[in-house]
Amino acid sequence: MAVSLFSSARGPREMAEMNITPLVDVMLVLLVIFMIAAPTITSTLDTRLPQAGPVPPGSVPERLRLQVTAGGEYLLRDQRLDARALPAALAQEAARRPQPVLEIAANADADYQAMASALAEANRQQLGNVTLAE
Repeated sequence: MAVSLFSSARGPREMAEMNITPLVDVMLVLLVIFMIAAPTITSTLDTRLPQAGPVPPGSVPERLRLQVTAGGEYLLRDQRLDARALPAALAQEAARRPQPVLEIAANADADYQAMASALAEANRQQLGNVTLAE
């Protein structure tokens, strides 16, 4: 234990310092114990993955492009739709099997609300495969 002496008006005083050597020793021992025990403590999860096989022809879903225009209109299969006609058109596409992959592409000047409405309507019609395109 280190002791230092300082002079004061009342005379010399001892300054106590904390000795952290035992604390460091205990921490190093715990570190070694955990390093030895860590590799032995492994938990496993039994998973059975499905076997991959070739994709049968015709099962690849069709890609359907929904274009959002600057005027807030939509183009689906080269057909111009307004916001009121979009739900019916997407419901018709959602009923097809297999469901098509819906690519939503917005014009650079398109309104964000029109894009958000198209995404929300695709979700309402339960179209599972929706992507955003440039």
